[in-house]
Amino acid sequence: MNQTRVLVTGATGYIGRRLKNKLLEYPELQVRIFVRNALKVQKKAGQKAEIVEGDTFNREKLALALKDIDVAFYLIHSMGADKDFSDLDRKSSENFRDTCIEAGVKKIIYLGGLGVKNTASKHLLSRIETGEILSARPDKVVTIWIRAGVIIGAGSKSFEILRNLVQKLPIMVTPKWVTTRTQPIAVDDVLSYLTASIWLDTRENLIVDIGSENMSFKDMMLAAARVMGLRRYVFPLPVLTPKLSSYWLIFFTPIPYKIAAALVEGLKSETVQQNYNAKRCFPEIMPLSFEDSVRRAIKEIEDEQVVSRWCDSSAGDACDIILQDDPSSAIIRDRRVIEFSNIAPEKVFQSVLAIGGARGWYKYNILWRLRGAIDKMVGGYGLNRGRRLSGELRLGDALDFWKVADIKPNKRLLLLAQMKLPGKAWLEFTIEDNTLVQTAHYYPRGILGRLYWYITLPFHNLVFQDLAEKIVKQAGESS
Repeated sequence: MNQTRVLVTGATGYIGRRLKNKLLEYPELQVRIFVRNALKVQKKAGQKAEIVEGDTFNREKLALALKDIDVAFYLIHSMGADKDFSDLDRKSSENFRDTCIEAGVKKIIYLGGLGVKNTASKHLLSRIETGEILSARPDKVVTIWIRAGVIIGAGSKSFEILRNLVQKLPIMVTPKWVTTRTQPIAVDDVLSYLTASIWLDTRENLIVDIGSENMSFKDMMLAAARVMGLRRYVFPLPVLTPKLSSYWLIFFTPIPYKIAAALVEGLKSETVQQNYNAKRCFPEIMPLSFEDSVRRAIKEIEDEQVVSRWCDSSAGDACDIILQDDPSSAIIRDRRVIEFSNIAPEKVFQSVLAIGGARGWYKYNILWRLRGAIDKMVGGYGLNRGRRLSGELRLGDALDFWKVADIKPNKRLLLLAQMKLPGKAWLEFTIEDNTLVQTAHYYPRGILGRLYWYITLPFHNLVFQDLAEKIVKQAGESS
């Protein structure tokens, strides 16, 4: 059997991780994935797919990834980048298109966003420009440009915002943009369109707008409330500015200010279908209704089957976690050693893996929450980002305002701090024989960094000692 050779970029991101898993189910496909950090690929997937490590700014690595490929998925954007994301997106997509042509790739499949140029936000304009760049050489490579609006799935930005607002606020005084029209779509339907595009017979470029029913964001919140068995009231007010709206989002959702501001800017513009190519080219795909999409997302969360989350990967340096697994540069440390004798080491390590999220941070959880609230106020992630699953962590997972930078089963867990602070910090747990060693590593930035450490030192003496002791105690109780 001749296999179609497929490359998935962004394979550790929200869509990419799910698409990779779906494609690996097809024996007629030979899957290769292109990632910045191969360690973030789970072992099971790594055994089935070929992995190439690199990024789209390295033409040599990109050429290696695209060698002998028939179909290439472009699932990359620079929304979380600290630099000018438009320039990064432009350069990345140009490199990808040109290298695809050089490698003889037959088809590029790109996932972009619904919307039109004259009303699009800066981020959506960049997505549109990316699609135009990838589609600019139809004589050399065909591009199928899938365009989606609000994606509804466990762990997506849009759904996390929606779910948190609906659950936390019985009465919502909202910005005027809640009356903006959009066409949401279930993440599983997005994956179906992307997958079906592999076999779509077309010799010319194609733009495919996808979505379910046309509705406002207010309609979406009220419908989500019905699915959750809640009664909610929404009152749009024109006086709420985009800046106020962004702050409003960060205090009630897991989204940090920078991303919230970009989303609010985008929500001011309609994102509805401009063509009917989805029905014409993929008549076999019947998108779920919005309410069914919400039900499916909630069930995935309740069953602890969340495959990916919006914070799994982004263009931000901290999210890459490359070269972030060595805290030896730290010059200040807080080390706690707790011995255990009648508890299996693997039980203690499992207890380590369960910290944070809904379980919280034990006795001094209020202090952790206070730190999280302060972090939110200065534009950080805060604590309400939570975790993907209650008892499992993988490399690259978000854990409240930490990121898993390294994990060695039953031996080491290293968390990289993603809260706003004047320096760089890690929290490390290691199992050495019958001893749990918990170390907070800190590299201060200037005088302010040192001052921060010593001001918070009294709280460290409370929270870090309690955390280490409670981890071992919890392991003992579960033995």
